[in-house]
Amino acid sequence: MKIAILGLGVIGTTYAYAFQKAGHQVEHVLRDSKRNNAPKSLSVDLLDGRYHSKGENKHDTYEVHVAEADSEYDFIFLSVRHGFVKEAVETLRKNNIKGTLVFFCNFWNTRKEVEEWAGDYDYILAFPTAGGHMQEDHLDGVLFDHLMLEGEQKARIPNYADLTDLLTSADLKWEVPHDMVEWIWIHMAINAGVTSTAARSGKLENPEELALNLMNSSSELSLAIKAIREALKVVEARGVNLKLYKAELLPYKIPAWIAGKAMKIMFAKNELTRKIMTLHNDKQDIFYCCQSVYQTGQELGVKMPILEVNMKGISI
Repeated sequence: MKIAILGLGVIGTTYAYAFQKAGHQVEHVLRDSKRNNAPKSLSVDLLDGRYHSKGENKHDTYEVHVAEADSEYDFIFLSVRHGFVKEAVETLRKNNIKGTLVFFCNFWNTRKEVEEWAGDYDYILAFPTAGGHMQEDHLDGVLFDHLMLEGEQKARIPNYADLTDLLTSADLKWEVPHDMVEWIWIHMAINAGVTSTAARSGKLENPEELALNLMNSSSELSLAIKAIREALKVVEARGVNLKLYKAELLPYKIPAWIAGKAMKIMFAKNELTRKIMTLHNDKQDIFYCCQSVYQTGQELGVKMPILEVNMKGISI
């Protein structure tokens, strides 16, 4: 298949690598300012979780191909930071780049707003389970064996089977939640609980250090569980029935002190989860997550004493 990735960011490029290795033609849509300086290739260090539960360390090379204007693709993956999705779709439209959009990012917006972003493009919502960071011509990443994908009925795209074929060809599995927009809100709420607790003790200058401190402390993790519960009340106040997400939310139902101890053990044993926590260092994205949940909670009158203390400690 012919796949486009918007930009040359960590998430998009990690999946681009997986698709290229599976034999697909992958090209990156870059702004004019970035096109001329784009590297021809990237060195890749990947903790790949697709074949073993502990992950395999891969050292490889990824060939970067740049998309041309007036091109058509089977799928266009948009993994962009909050606030830039609309602009990203405009870039595609301006360059007459066609294909089914795969929105692959956090957002706190409604379905109606997502539809406005997409305009006349067919689109589907999905969510990556990968992370890492990029330095110059080097990608240091983590890739899990599955991702989240909107169900066929809700997506209403004609080429849904092609998308699942693409994922299967790259040895990726997918899970379908009850509703993808609501699932993304829940994911953001969980992230806000965890990252705001990690950051309450200091600035977001060094997210890696904050993540390590959190993962090594069962008491801090217990506090994070309580913060997550508050954040989930915000999602509930937005009209989401959390009972439809029982499996995802089960860990946050058990007593916080037990969950904290269990999470500490899990982080110690699970290299994939540990690495994705330490490599997630997009300070703007972390702040957006926390701020969105907290502000909405304030607007809807949700009591969030722990989140409130956490947010007072956060600054970029």
